[in-house]
Amino acid sequence: MYFLGFTAILLILIWFLQIFFLNNYYEEMKIRRTQESANQLVQLYQADNRDGFTTLANQITEDNDVYVRLDAGDKMLYPSIETLAYGNEIADARNGLKTAAGNGKDSYTFTEVNELNQKRTYVFATYLDDNNYTTLYVITPLYPIRSTVAILQNQFLYIFAIALGLAILLAYWLTARMTRPIRRITATAKKMAEGEYGTVFEVDQKGFSEIRELSETLNQTSYELSKAEALQKDLLANVSHDLRTPLTMIRSYAEMIRDISGDKPEKRNAHVQVIIDEANRLNTLVNDMMVLSQMQAGTMELNIAPFDILAATESIANPYRLLEANGYDIRIECKENYMVVGDEDKIKQVISNFLTNAIKYCGADKQILLNIRRWNNKIHFEVVDHGAGIKPDELAHIWERYYKSSTNHVRATKGSGLGLSIVSEILTLHKARFGAESKVGKGTTFWFELPLAEEPEPVVGKVPRDTRPINIHPDDRKRRIHKRG
Repeated sequence: MYFLGFTAILLILIWFLQIFFLNNYYEEMKIRRTQESANQLVQLYQADNRDGFTTLANQITEDNDVYVRLDAGDKMLYPSIETLAYGNEIADARNGLKTAAGNGKDSYTFTEVNELNQKRTYVFATYLDDNNYTTLYVITPLYPIRSTVAILQNQFLYIFAIALGLAILLAYWLTARMTRPIRRITATAKKMAEGEYGTVFEVDQKGFSEIRELSETLNQTSYELSKAEALQKDLLANVSHDLRTPLTMIRSYAEMIRDISGDKPEKRNAHVQVIIDEANRLNTLVNDMMVLSQMQAGTMELNIAPFDILAATESIANPYRLLEANGYDIRIECKENYMVVGDEDKIKQVISNFLTNAIKYCGADKQILLNIRRWNNKIHFEVVDHGAGIKPDELAHIWERYYKSSTNHVRATKGSGLGLSIVSEILTLHKARFGAESKVGKGTTFWFELPLAEEPEPVVGKVPRDTRPINIHPDDRKRRIHKRG
């Protein structure tokens, strides 16, 4: 309807312009062109360009049905043959020009109407010298165009019918082509709204690009919704499992205390300690879930300030030095103290999580390296172990809640399974680059980057070998960086 309305308005506008305003427009255009031609003739004559004057006079006479006459006193200079067609107009122009000259004007124009046939004629007259000796007359008839308007009216009826018919066909075709895929999308979207996540929207490759992009976007939305539904089910299953296990342990050991070890201090204390440990693990799980929810809801605020990354790392690593008695080798490599910008407490939580994971899965050599390097205007921090590693197809999922790779299947006695998800949220809030590198059988490297507190001088040329992050090639960085969303 909009398209047909636009077509009708356009046709009506053409109707008014061509039929009702054609007569006035024709006369104004004819008079304007006649005046322009007369001015050009005056300029050519005053420039003493007689050949140019004659050529232009012949041209406008033949092309525009204009009569040009040039008199020198009583002698006619142009044309060579006198015509009697405009005798009255020439006489009236000559008298009017004399009157105008008496009033200080050098030209005279008027429109004459023949009382017999009602024909109109436009006349322009002017003197070409100071003595009023040479006179130029330019005359053009203003033909009535009633017959032309009548012809246009008849033609316009056919044009209107043909244009309106084509508009109806085109509007129907465009409407069908646009609404048919939209109706299909709507029907599929209703299925998705009813909970059928994973529904596939048909993509019309030959249709409009906007509808094709909409279908592709909805397909992506459907995929993400189905993924979110699966994650929700996994979350409920994992939370139920992780809550049930410590609760079962607490109940079992409480019953053992009641029935068996209540009167035996040594066994009672051991059973009570198990209850305390399971309660602590349960408390850790609930706290981590609350922290992760706050971060994902955007209610967590960061206390951004400069801090010493080496001092923060040592404060996290020092409590783990007790494990060196069991053969663990925890080393920190850093050339100098670097001041970085970030939330120190949250970054410590990230370092602690990376270090805890490295200790869990460090392998037989029990070596863990915390490597701190400066790379241009950023600090690159990484935790390296030589454990079993993570398979490439599982590496992208390690940041998901409760995800455990097939190579890292051992359940820790402490921890909630949310550690790397919290790390991901913390580093995302810092707008920091982070990721993981792993090779099965050789180990895993977790890393992140933070900006220096003070802008250093940029490194010119190639990055020195000793400042490059270990086990990370710059060309491979783009495909391995974890980005949320």
